[in-house]
Amino acid sequence: MQQLVVLLRGINLGSARRVAMADLRAMLDDLGYEDVRTVLQSGNAVLRTGKKPDSVARAVEKRIAKDFGLEVDAMVRTGEEIADVVSAEPLAGVATDGAKSVVIFLSGEPDPAAVKSLAAEDFAPEEFRVRGRELYAWCPGGLQKSPVVKALTERLTPPSGSATARNWNTVLKLHALLDEPR
Repeated sequence: MQQLVVLLRGINLGSARRVAMADLRAMLDDLGYEDVRTVLQSGNAVLRTGKKPDSVARAVEKRIAKDFGLEVDAMVRTGEEIADVVSAEPLAGVATDGAKSVVIFLSGEPDPAAVKSLAAEDFAPEEFRVRGRELYAWCPGGLQKSPVVKALTERLTPPSGSATARNWNTVLKLHALLDEPR
């Protein structure tokens, strides 16, 4: 059994597309996953399973569509991948507020030519780093209207792929739940 982190895209943002975390936990339990825990109200879950991350993502997406009538993308990472995201922290020397630092989780690696093109642009005082399927951004003016977050999600999300963002504080909360006894 391995621990997986499930990150749902675009639920519980405003009054639409609502999924109660108790209902999400019940659904994940019903799918046979173990030790299911949710974090915050924005579609984050930690669970245990012997299934592969991609299989879990597709099963969760299908079941959310069936149970809640919502088309939602699920990004799933192993506990080891989340630990790696945290230990890498390429903006550690720059980012000073976890609420203004974000990790964008992609469904696949971005196109290297698109990364190179974006890296040539000036987003100061914002900064970003690309590391595999994760994009790290520091947005000292906040995330809501960040030019770098908009550019990263619009231009680096793989074709037919998806992206979902979590601020650094949320990433750390998810990481802290890994291997934490209940």
